[in-house]
Amino acid sequence: MLVYPFAALGACLGDQTVGKSRSVYIVPQLTVSKTYAYWAPLLEKLGLKSKQCFELIIPATIPLFEKELLSGKPDFAFVNPYHGVMAFRTQKYIPLVADGKSKLGGIIVVRTDSRLDTINTLQNSKIAFPSPNAFGASLLVRSSLTKAGISFEPVYVRSHQNVYRSVIAGDVLAGGGINNTLEREPAEIKAQLKVVFTTPLFMPHPFVANPRVPLSEQKDVQQAFIAMKTESSLLVLLDNVGIPDPISVDYKIDYQPLEKLQLDKFVSSNGS
Repeated sequence: MLVYPFAALGACLGDQTVGKSRSVYIVPQLTVSKTYAYWAPLLEKLGLKSKQCFELIIPATIPLFEKELLSGKPDFAFVNPYHGVMAFRTQKYIPLVADGKSKLGGIIVVRTDSRLDTINTLQNSKIAFPSPNAFGASLLVRSSLTKAGISFEPVYVRSHQNVYRSVIAGDVLAGGGINNTLEREPAEIKAQLKVVFTTPLFMPHPFVANPRVPLSEQKDVQQAFIAMKTESSLLVLLDNVGIPDPISVDYKIDYQPLEKLQLDKFVSSNGS
């Protein structure tokens, strides 16, 4: 199985005195190495604060992540908003925290030197997406294009980073991403891209818990996450994982409204 638990670096991130570790699966928006570099130090601090021991697991692809999530394998997971809907429907995963600083929106980017400036100019073009079921970068964007009557050929390239580089290389005419991942790209990458379309904004990625995790542990993790933003030395860790201002979230209030978007017709059952 193409997953990367990085067990060689220690099966427990956090409180080493805890006998049982809890698995934490992260949706691989970025490369596995970068995702690990961002999440391992955060889980170390979160584990110490919540008196938990975490095993960080990063599936190699978003479809593989979805398979593991929807089968109920992760104890905790960082998921895109529509993964949150899918995981609640199938396994009753409970959203604990999400970023309260900024909402999540899908974007379409083209090369800076491109004459394209609206989605109408993308008719019958190749457009890159990280995966079929990426929420902002794929589901929202493909839904918006379809509603606008734009025909296109989707090309799935596994990650947001690959989308942006495929556009720059000229492999595709445009690409779907999200505001957060584009902003985190190096200046030389951002300078070669321009945004020609933005979707409506929604509550961003939640950190969710499997209902088999005792409620007391869920609360400890939730409270520790929120408490981290009160320590200036930990703010960079929160920002790195895209949760600079962790707040408590609720499925019914924050994510159930996504069901009204009728995105199911754009969801791939096998993620590919």
